[in-house]
Amino acid sequence: MADWQPLAAVIILSKCNGLIKFENRLLAHAWGVRKGQLAFMIHSGSRNVGKFIGGMWRDKAKATWQKGLKYPDSQIFPLSTYSHPELVASYLQAEATAANYAFVNRLLLAELLRLRLREVYKDVEAPLVYDLPHNITLAEGEGWVTRKGACPAHLGQAVIIPGSMGAYSYLMVGRGNAAFCNSASHGAGRIRSRFDLSRKGASQSEAELGLTGVDCITLREERRIEEAPAAYKPIQSVIDVQVEAEMVDVVARLSPVLTFKA
Repeated sequence: MADWQPLAAVIILSKCNGLIKFENRLLAHAWGVRKGQLAFMIHSGSRNVGKFIGGMWRDKAKATWQKGLKYPDSQIFPLSTYSHPELVASYLQAEATAANYAFVNRLLLAELLRLRLREVYKDVEAPLVYDLPHNITLAEGEGWVTRKGACPAHLGQAVIIPGSMGAYSYLMVGRGNAAFCNSASHGAGRIRSRFDLSRKGASQSEAELGLTGVDCITLREERRIEEAPAAYKPIQSVIDVQVEAEMVDVVARLSPVLTFKA
């Protein structure tokens, strides 16, 4: 590690840290990402605050549903700014509160990381490259765009698409494709649920879980199993599809070195 800078960039909201391979060196340089650096990526949200808010306003929307009208099969009850403007406004305010709480979580985790690194390496720079929300409603144009498991990818905007702790993660740049609501995926997506892995994963081998050769520090062993590489789709095909669809372009590829799961 003698020829590495201990920390060059904090890229907020991803799942692992890694070594960098460039696809767009010029743009990476403009963002402060350089060869020989380590990127530390922090993934945290609003925890149960967002879940509580979602459940509360789901019940409120259900209560306003027209009497005698069949409930939607999806059990998603839309709210209109024309019929219930006060309820829409209060929901958006509550969601923004949860999003701000999530931002502060990531900010504090990043600062704790900086403090610990400086205890070891003394004066270390660790600038923020980007903070990326991936479950949020944002005002865009004359309306809103709700992204679940997706993130904004406007023209020139930084985008992070994380892989599992056993796969590459990608620093991308948005292409502002209106056909996809100026969005990109947040990650590869799961093929096995946390419940399925916590129930069956413990009986599987390290190789079956994709954990062979993966360095992970965790306070709870079940978290390591729930987030095992076998839980996720292969990241490369997900990246290739979005590049081909002109949603994003690759700026840099990050190779995982060490993952910490709380």
